[in-house]
Amino acid sequence: MPSSSQSRSRLCCRLLLLLLVFHFSGRAVGGGGGKVPALIVFGDSTVDAGNNNFIPTVARGNFPPYGRDFDRGVATGRFSNGRLVTDFLSEAFGLPSSVPAYLDASYTIDQLATGVSFASGGTGLDDLTAEIASVIPMSQQLEYFREYKARLQLAKGESTANETIAEAVYIFSIGTNDFIVNYFTVPLRRDQYTPPEYVAYLVGLAEAAVRDAYGLGARKMEFTGLAPFGCIPAARTLNHDEPGECNEEYNRLAEMFNAGLQEVVRRLDGELAGARVVFAETYGVLSDIVANPSDYGFDNVEQGCCGTGLIETSVLCGLDEPFTCQDADKYVFFDSVHPSEQTYRILADHIFNTALRVFL
Repeated sequence: MPSSSQSRSRLCCRLLLLLLVFHFSGRAVGGGGGKVPALIVFGDSTVDAGNNNFIPTVARGNFPPYGRDFDRGVATGRFSNGRLVTDFLSEAFGLPSSVPAYLDASYTIDQLATGVSFASGGTGLDDLTAEIASVIPMSQQLEYFREYKARLQLAKGESTANETIAEAVYIFSIGTNDFIVNYFTVPLRRDQYTPPEYVAYLVGLAEAAVRDAYGLGARKMEFTGLAPFGCIPAARTLNHDEPGECNEEYNRLAEMFNAGLQEVVRRLDGELAGARVVFAETYGVLSDIVANPSDYGFDNVEQGCCGTGLIETSVLCGLDEPFTCQDADKYVFFDSVHPSEQTYRILADHIFNTALRVFL
């Protein structure tokens, strides 16, 4: 029969073995290890942290009432009353609570080393979409990423910078403007493509963007699917067939795009050596919020908080500032196009606990 000292020794060995197992089993994600060092963002106004403040465009949100619930009530250029999905995701990964805009020269490369947004409000996968709004196309966002990588190598050394680039999580959030601003507003694309053809064209551009990011060193990539943009207040207002109701034609295109994007993401996840590419589903979540707002603590789903809530966005939101709602947390949308901070919080929680779990 073993002595009490031998029993204690065996117990200690077992505990040590368990600690080692837990330690190493929690580290490997797609061949990498350890904590996510940075969150790197491409996209449109859903993730623009203020890049549009520094380019000649009217598509801006750097004035009240935007940012009224952000830190110190500053209008940073985010198209919401507060933080965006990517800000919440950054915090969830243990990184800073907001992701800086790349073109904001007040941030040093040391600050950008833990996260950066190249996104531009009003842009799309289609370069024509960016041209319409005079904003930053995806191709230029990727060039900024190339420049950022070189700056990081200079500041941190090539080895450390390359490790950050490889272990960072990349978020793509883009596509709605291609339909709303471009296809249904400017007739050029409608003359060239049927709706299914344009969806296929955009899905091809999404694939190209992921491949380009991969070529620059990205390995952990998430592409966010489209929400039911036919239910944003502006789409309801402009729905001539059923005023005030969701535009189901828009929603069907969002679902069609998401189906094509999911297929591409699955294929890329298998083809790109050493990479993990995942799809983040948001259509179902926002659809449920729209159908059952009170379940999520919302009172108003049909109007934005700003102005009348029917058509105001960007500069029009600023004109109607005195009429902005009292409590934006009760509104699904802050303006007639963009979600409120509370909606972004819900979406971020969903994305983090589903698509992004593979990167933890």
